[in-house]
Amino acid sequence: MIDWTSWTGTGVAIGIALVVALAIVLGLRLVARLLSRRVPWMRDLDHRVRRAWVTFCIVLAIWIAGAVTAPGRQEWWGSASHVMFIAAMVTAGWLLAALVSFGFEGLIAREQVSFSGADLRRRRTQLIVLHRLTLVVIGVIAVGAVLFSFPALRVVGTSLLASAGIVSVIAGLAAQSIFGNLIAGIQIAFTDTIRVGDVVVVEGEWGTIGEINLSYVVVYIWDERRLVVPCSYFTTKPIETWTRKSDAILGTVFLDLDWRVPIDDVRAKFEQIIESLPEWDRRSSSCWVTDSQGGHVTVRLVMSAKNSDDQWVLRCQVREQMVTWLQQEHPEALPRTRVSVES
Repeated sequence: MIDWTSWTGTGVAIGIALVVALAIVLGLRLVARLLSRRVPWMRDLDHRVRRAWVTFCIVLAIWIAGAVTAPGRQEWWGSASHVMFIAAMVTAGWLLAALVSFGFEGLIAREQVSFSGADLRRRRTQLIVLHRLTLVVIGVIAVGAVLFSFPALRVVGTSLLASAGIVSVIAGLAAQSIFGNLIAGIQIAFTDTIRVGDVVVVEGEWGTIGEINLSYVVVYIWDERRLVVPCSYFTTKPIETWTRKSDAILGTVFLDLDWRVPIDDVRAKFEQIIESLPEWDRRSSSCWVTDSQGGHVTVRLVMSAKNSDDQWVLRCQVREQMVTWLQQEHPEALPRTRVSVES
């Protein structure tokens, strides 16, 4: 007969508790594998929460075993039990965060199938911000539960929450820079100011919105640099966005040419060039003389593309081919400076 009030009984109880916890973990993994034959995402869920679930079960098993055996009758068990409670809260928060992350990632993957273009960017941005905000709330609740387990902090916290000045305290915190950026991050997500994947010009830099966090936004610059901007920037300053309603965009090439340029030939060559380029989406094209001063005329070539990347390639191709054609076929159209010398 085992004496559960002895340290030997404690060791046996901990061993039994760990075996039971291991059995529960393995049983759930087996169930997940069986269900994954019909529900494929069950295998991914098991992989995502496995570490957090195993850790939580181990902490809970040791805590229960210690409470019902010899340590539970010791004077120091109160402090040890408090430590176990903190460990349980932390691992429970970890487990809940893993479940939430898995759920949001599944939603984002489903949105990528159901939507495209601006709608996809808007919904993905909202889900990303909601995901991060939910993780922050889980972290705050877990930390709050740990802090409120200390009697001294519980008294202070209860008094603070019960006081009439709590509203002014929250307002004062929100006025600070970090909380101002947090509020701006939520505002960005739900007012559709910018979205992950939008093409923008910020601080004179052309790039793509790569990350929208709760306090800052990361802009992926075209040359692989990264521009980190506070969220409040996008709610207080004007920015240039190329994909607000659609990815489609117009591109422009300006040519400064001599007055003797044959405009009809230039227009015909321009149409021939864009017809041969796959980047042109056939929505719009035009060739007009838009200015004539300083000893030359300005020819503006406008062409449309389905997105900014194609627009860049299209502009470069048109510019190169037009310059080459003018050099070979109409050198008299190239810009020049005239000087009149009087004898």
